[in-house]
Amino acid sequence: MNRSPLASLLRPSSLDDVFGQRHLLARGQMFREAIEAGRIPNMVFYGPSGVGKTTVANIIAKKSNMQLYRLNATTASISDIKSAIADSSTLLGINGILIYLDEIQYFNKKQQQTLLEVVENGDVTLIASTTENPYFYVYGALLSRCTVFEFKALQWQDILQAVNRAFSILSGQENVEYIISDDAKELLARSAGGDVRKALNAIDFLSVAVKEENGTKAITYDQVSQVVSKSYGTYDREGDEHFDLASALMKSLRGSDPDAAVHYLARFLEAGDIITPSRRLLCSACEDIGLAQPQAISVVNACVQAAERLGLPEAYLPLTEAAIYLATLPKSNSVTTTYYAAAEDIRSGEGKGFPRCLQNVHADSAEVENKGQNYLYPHDFPSHWVKQQYLPSDLESVHYYVPGDNKMEQLAKQYWDNIKNK
Repeated sequence: MNRSPLASLLRPSSLDDVFGQRHLLARGQMFREAIEAGRIPNMVFYGPSGVGKTTVANIIAKKSNMQLYRLNATTASISDIKSAIADSSTLLGINGILIYLDEIQYFNKKQQQTLLEVVENGDVTLIASTTENPYFYVYGALLSRCTVFEFKALQWQDILQAVNRAFSILSGQENVEYIISDDAKELLARSAGGDVRKALNAIDFLSVAVKEENGTKAITYDQVSQVVSKSYGTYDREGDEHFDLASALMKSLRGSDPDAAVHYLARFLEAGDIITPSRRLLCSACEDIGLAQPQAISVVNACVQAAERLGLPEAYLPLTEAAIYLATLPKSNSVTTTYYAAAEDIRSGEGKGFPRCLQNVHADSAEVENKGQNYLYPHDFPSHWVKQQYLPSDLESVHYYVPGDNKMEQLAKQYWDNIKNK
């Protein structure tokens, strides 16, 4: 029996029926209040796929009685926009024109500028949606005339509501009783990665694959796991998800949380990405561990090389070792702060020339020697150190490096304090 996909059958018809997004849609929230007031502002909906952006736009259009034009920036053109705009002066536009532009990040600047004038003068109302950060992908002048609302990935408990409702609808349509354990339903909800469509698509597949026996369809946990085994989480190698995941891994390493670090590492590896987490691990070894444990970079580099030779799935072994190692080491950012301090002087134009004793000359002239400016070879002196000028004269008294409070750097500080203070 042919039927519409579950995603269509379950599409909510009111804001109260939308799964999740209570920070926007709960009664009393400003977003909800604006929609209830009936005057729809220009808006940009930002968030991952399958979280209700299009559904909410449809409900808004229906509630406002505006003429809705749904366009997708991957296929729409300027002529499609102009056609919708032209209807604003016809009977079709008597209650207003609402353009819902999905995936606006695929419109170039010129295409987005086409919308700017009509949005500004109120001829049409624009609701644009994007899975990417709108502050990077939406033309600034257009964005300044819209209010941005973030749609968040659904919690698995929200998706579980959709799962239960889906089986109820299927039972009614097919006149079949669906038997499925709570554990299996929870697996469907958790494996969707915040995208309700994933869960519904999996149920669609199961409803076809599972045979009916005596008026029932029994779906087992094992059958669900076979369908959703490749659906955990979401990951876009070129989108915000990629950078958010890299940031989360780096910050978990820096925050000395091995559990979180391995979690985000696993999300990379389950998506088949070895390169990005390897780079983050190497970076953290220098940026966050640094001189607190100087050999960390060597250890992590060995783990990364081993992962490259092993490939997936075994690459998880050395990379997990590296992640736990870095997360549990003492931390020091003295490498970063020292470099940034020096670089800031360079960028501001300070640090001119070189001390005469550091210049690349084979032999100092007699004149220079008489002035006492010849280079002093530190290895000729006790403890292999002698006081002389190294920084340019305009920075001679500057100190960039401040030793971290870890054992390694404090020992080095004590060593040189003893020598230089003699």
